[in-house]
Amino acid sequence: MSIFSDNIRFLRTQKKLSQQELADKILLSRVRYSKYEDGRSEAPYEILIRISKYFNLSIDLLLTVDIRKYPLEDVLRLPDNRIVLPVVVDQLGNNSIEIVPQKASMGYLSGYSDPEYIESLQRISLPFLTNGKYRAFPAKGDSMPPFKDGSYIVGKYIENIKDLKSGKSYVFVTLNDGISYKRLISLNEKSITVAADNSFYTPYDIPFGEIVEVWQYASGIFPEDFEPELFENYNVKEILLGIQKDIRILDEKFSKKLD
Repeated sequence: MSIFSDNIRFLRTQKKLSQQELADKILLSRVRYSKYEDGRSEAPYEILIRISKYFNLSIDLLLTVDIRKYPLEDVLRLPDNRIVLPVVVDQLGNNSIEIVPQKASMGYLSGYSDPEYIESLQRISLPFLTNGKYRAFPAKGDSMPPFKDGSYIVGKYIENIKDLKSGKSYVFVTLNDGISYKRLISLNEKSITVAADNSFYTPYDIPFGEIVEVWQYASGIFPEDFEPELFENYNVKEILLGIQKDIRILDEKFSKKLD
């Protein structure tokens, strides 16, 4: 038996169809269909396409994901069904939020589409976060105060890039940069422009083709007690960073004149 065989058997029984009834719907003989469901034969591409269209599930999901683990009514499907995001709740009915660990954040880019990887992540529940799919990502660096190393950004999954709003902050998962937390400046024809709240860092564009996932900021988790003086320290630091930025710009201009 294979994942594909288990999946089509499960989907057929969910629809309460006999093998003959399903075979008729996808224009196959019952004997031929039964070979696919029993794992005695591999379905060719044209048959995979028919089954995929009938159940409205991508071929990728049918071949690689054990969908029995994720009841379809509890699953949030991503564009083109490329992966599934199970919306899990705790005993009180609160959404369970997966936490991407600090030390393993780089592995998220290769594991985000693997349900087993997502299942292995630790979970928390925040009762005030409902009606959506949430995930917690580690903060890094000093580009988006007050978040710093050791803190987490909880994001709500955004299905469509067109739903992004200028001025809002998001966790962007991209092919080149992995996980980054930035504020959206503008939504362009083929890219988005984002920037850090720390003005030392310059805005930059992210092509649509590089974007894997987008999560809108929903809440923050801090490992230490909040200290008001952190903002005062940040203001001083921002001034110093601004000076460094001005020096860098002057240095670049001077270098061009020499050339």
